[in-house]
Amino acid sequence: MGARLVPRVGRVVRVVEEAPLVRTYHIRVGGLAEPEPGQFNVLYIKGFGEVVISVSNYSRVDGDLVAEHTVKAVGAVTSYTHSSIDTGSLVGVRGPYGRGWPLREFEGFDVLIVGGGIGLAPLRPILKYVARSRDRFGRLVLLYGARRPVDMLYKYEYGEYRAIPNSSVLFSIDMPYVGWDGYVGFVTDLIDRVDLDPRSSVAFVCGPEVMMKVAAAKLVKRGFREDRVFLSLERRCRCGIGICGTCQLGHFFVCRDGPVFSYQEVRDYLAVSGL
Repeated sequence: MGARLVPRVGRVVRVVEEAPLVRTYHIRVGGLAEPEPGQFNVLYIKGFGEVVISVSNYSRVDGDLVAEHTVKAVGAVTSYTHSSIDTGSLVGVRGPYGRGWPLREFEGFDVLIVGGGIGLAPLRPILKYVARSRDRFGRLVLLYGARRPVDMLYKYEYGEYRAIPNSSVLFSIDMPYVGWDGYVGFVTDLIDRVDLDPRSSVAFVCGPEVMMKVAAAKLVKRGFREDRVFLSLERRCRCGIGICGTCQLGHFFVCRDGPVFSYQEVRDYLAVSGL
C-alpha cells in the first residue's frame, strides 16, 4: 500500500471540452496499473491538494497508461484544475482504488445503465467493456439525462453507443429546450419505457444522489433484485484509502468499500436524511 500512496508524475496530453465547466483530461503516466471499470484515481494538483476522480476510459501508449478523468469545476481543486491545468501540465496520479462495477459476475445478463449529468463518467467504462465483450452479455440499454443538451457528456461517442449490437440508447433533458426533439423529463422516467426482464437483468446507476435513490427504488418496484442494482456513490471521498473518514456512510467508507455498492448494501443508509 505504501507505494500506492505516493503520486506518480503524469502529464496532460489532451483536454476535451465536454460541457460548461466540464473537461476530460487525458493524463499519461508510467507505472500505473490498469483500472477496473468503476475504479478511481486520486489526482494531486500542486499547491491545491488532491481530488478523487473516476477513470472514465484508458488506453496504453508505449507501455504508459493514458487515463481519462472527466472533471467538473465544483470546488477549490477542481475549479483551479479547470482554469489552469491544460495540455502539457504535470499532475500527480495515484491509484487505481476502490471496488468497481461487478461486470464479470453478470455475464449472460441484460445490462441497463442509468446515468445523470456528470454521472455518465463512471458508467462510460461499462459501455466500452460490453462493446469489447459483446458476446458475453445480453441486451444493452443506456438511459442518460442532463439538465440541458449542452450539459451532456461524450456527445462525440453517441454514434458508437448506438452502433453496439443489440443495444438501445434513450436520452432526456430536464426541461424543454429549443431544437431538442427527444424526451423531456427526468432520466428516471425513462425506466418505464424499457422492456427488460428484471429476472435476467442487472442495473448500473450513477448521478446525483437523489436521482440514484429514485432510480433504485423504481427499478426494485419493476422487479429488479436489490442485489442486482448497483450505484456509484463517490461522495465526499478525499484520501482514497479509508483513513480520513470524510466519506463515511454508516459502517462503510465509500472510497475503501466502494464507490460501487449494491442497493441492498446501502438502501437503509440512503434513506436517512443528511447522512
